[in-house]
Amino acid sequence: MSSCSSRALTILSTVFGACGLLLVGVAVSTDYWLIMVEGIILQQNQSMEVKMALHSGLWRVCFVAGSENGRCVASEYFTEPDIEITTENTANILKMVRTATPFPMVSLLFVFTAFVISNIGHIRPQRTILAFVSGIFFILSGLSLVVGLVLYISSINDEVMNRPREPEQFFNYHYGWSFAFAASSFLLKEGAGVLSVYLFMKRYAEEEMYRPHPALYRPRLSESSDYSGQFLHPESSWPPPKRGRSTSEASSDISIQLNQTPPAPQTPLPPPHYHTHVHMSASPC
Repeated sequence: MSSCSSRALTILSTVFGACGLLLVGVAVSTDYWLIMVEGIILQQNQSMEVKMALHSGLWRVCFVAGSENGRCVASEYFTEPDIEITTENTANILKMVRTATPFPMVSLLFVFTAFVISNIGHIRPQRTILAFVSGIFFILSGLSLVVGLVLYISSINDEVMNRPREPEQFFNYHYGWSFAFAASSFLLKEGAGVLSVYLFMKRYAEEEMYRPHPALYRPRLSESSDYSGQFLHPESSWPPPKRGRSTSEASSDISIQLNQTPPAPQTPLPPPHYHTHVHMSASPC
């Protein structure tokens, strides 16, 4: 059962990580993060005339209506692009969204690193720490991306709130599918990070389950440890060395010898007497 759950976690973390990497890569490289439309309201027939419409990303701005129709301009981060924009607030929006660009790039770098480490960990599952490291990189990638998204939204909202409201002009904006891809990538990367960390915990628990107890490698602290230790440590000498006597044992033996009474002296026995029997034979008559 545990092997099936580990395999499922491996598949899910790989799929989530690959989808997160793909979505954030597409979001960073496309220019449909923000779509804006500006125009005026004609009082005669209450219709709207579009003066400018554009869609922008992190690196490029493309115009689809107005005097710059059909033109795409790269976002200049150090110099101002040579474009004609109807209002100053629209130009400020395009300037402010540049502050959020570094965070999606860092997120893309982190998720790519996490995806590589995760695949190495799946190929070599005995290296359990790789699953934990990849999970941390997935989570950091998601956090970096969400910081960029928050900065992107807040910069647009600030400029929209400061925009003067005139009855004869209208302004409309909404977020495009590139922004939706980035938001979806955040969810997928956080999911991949949580699954990778949980996979690390499962693998670590399985290693601890099948690892022998350390007591099996140590000799027992009993009277027979001197004899059984020779099989666990062949380099030890045989017979086992005698253990030295402690001070308490030596003092107890001396006190026992002093308390014992000496035996009484024994009187020597007299030497035995030997009787010689002489047999006299009768002389012949």
